[in-house]
Amino acid sequence: MTTIIGVRFKPNGKMYYFDPQDIPVETGTGVIVETARGLEYGECVQANTDVPDQTVVQPLKRMLRVATDADRKTLERNKKRADEAFIICKRKIEERGLDMNLVTVECTFDMNKMLFYFTADGRVDFRELVKDLASVFRTRIELRQIGVRDEAKMIGGLGTCGRELCCSSYLEDFHPVSINMAKDQNLSLNPAKISGTCGRLMCCLKYEHEAYAELQKVTPKQGSVVDTPEGRGKVISTQMLRGTCKVQLDDSPEHSLTEFQCADCCVVKGACRNRQNAAALAEERRRREEAESARPPRAERPAQPDKSERAPSAAEPAAPESAPAAEGAAGDAPKRRRRRGGRRRRKSSGGEAQARHEEKPAEE
Repeated sequence: MTTIIGVRFKPNGKMYYFDPQDIPVETGTGVIVETARGLEYGECVQANTDVPDQTVVQPLKRMLRVATDADRKTLERNKKRADEAFIICKRKIEERGLDMNLVTVECTFDMNKMLFYFTADGRVDFRELVKDLASVFRTRIELRQIGVRDEAKMIGGLGTCGRELCCSSYLEDFHPVSINMAKDQNLSLNPAKISGTCGRLMCCLKYEHEAYAELQKVTPKQGSVVDTPEGRGKVISTQMLRGTCKVQLDDSPEHSLTEFQCADCCVVKGACRNRQNAAALAEERRRREEAESARPPRAERPAQPDKSERAPSAAEPAAPESAPAAEGAAGDAPKRRRRRGGRRRRKSSGGEAQARHEEKPAEE
């Protein structure tokens, strides 16, 4: 087992594990810890806890000490320096004419490094800007390009719901959000209604996606054919949260809908594929019946000539009476066989040689 403490550097940031060095630390206590960026001031959000060795990535960074009043004053002084650095960097960007938007500035606890976060549409050559900032602050300068979601998390604000942004209040990490989540929840696909302050899809679309995914397993799709307690019909609309669906029964009038519980409906597999063909056949049968009913009775129908005595039409020319004689005459004449395609066969070389041999005595 390994003893760890959970430390968070921002109120809505991610929690990191550190080695307390056998020092008891209570929740809410400020601590000074070693990080990859140097010394940092953080707040303990998880007291000393023993966890299995497999759940910890070794080696653990260690905690140096519990924060004192002098450390808190240093933290306040660093925040003021960061605010001043933000104004100076903003002015340098305007002087250089760089296409970038400065978001925020952070300083390490020991002032060993200053980090400038910015957003931009593409890549920005800020090498000259780094030289200007290093000559002013006399410390290591690091510029990091971030996305619009990280920008919203750092700045904060209010969402379309009227509450503080989820990313800036309690979300530790950003979860992937897709447009299919809005489709599964039957939401409007208007980008203005499903996008957050950052311009991306709202993070809250992820919250109820798992519940809707489970409801979709027991809810028939719109347009499917189902068997209900009152007969077979077609699903017109569904209410996943209520667990109901409206069905147009085959035996009911065209515009009358009946509401059923989704659990009472059984989807008929393959019925949707043949339903249009069945409807077309029924329509054709109905038209045939109407045509039969519109015809006069059989006794009143005009007599139709016998097919055997019917005169030949222009499209059907009359067969000549001398057909047998013609066939006989044609049969006496030798038939010429026509070969389809290909070249005509040439006489073999042996036959040609024999013909030339027979012609020689005749010349003699």
